[in-house]
Amino acid sequence: MRREEKALIIESLTEKFANIPYFYITDASGMSVAKTNKLRRLCFDRGIEYMVVKNTLIEKALETLDTDYTAFNESVLKGFSGIMFHPESGKAAAKLIKDFLKENKDSIKLKGASIDGGLFVGHDQLDALTNLKSKAEMIGEVIGLLQSPAKNVLGALQSGGNKLAGILKTLSEKEAA
Repeated sequence: MRREEKALIIESLTEKFANIPYFYITDASGMSVAKTNKLRRLCFDRGIEYMVVKNTLIEKALETLDTDYTAFNESVLKGFSGIMFHPESGKAAAKLIKDFLKENKDSIKLKGASIDGGLFVGHDQLDALTNLKSKAEMIGEVIGLLQSPAKNVLGALQSGGNKLAGILKTLSEKEAA
């Protein structure tokens, strides 16, 4: 690969890393061609971009970013590396890896992930990544928590008003009788 080609790949990766806040670095070495094609098809079906890139090019692209990715240099950027990008969900790739592992045991390993600048290193982080909540889910929960006291107050006021109206109606019926 010529120097110009490497520079283009680094530039492309830098742009992806800067614009897509969710990426996973995996190790799919030792997989057969059929399993690799199955993985690529599954990625395509779920809207995840999967590419295999040399570790040195990944490292050079990550160096240009504001976030400190030096933790990846020691263990993540060793051996065979494939990168999964998903523009909207931080856990879509983790779910894909888990689903793929159900049918293809010991075929793909999570080496590391970056979710909104947070670093996750090691395959043991896969469960934590599948349980992550998206920004929209977190905002929805906070709004729900903020709304529940107001709903309780309104419910109490409305029920009290209904009771008062019932008492007044009963009193007015007694006076009329």
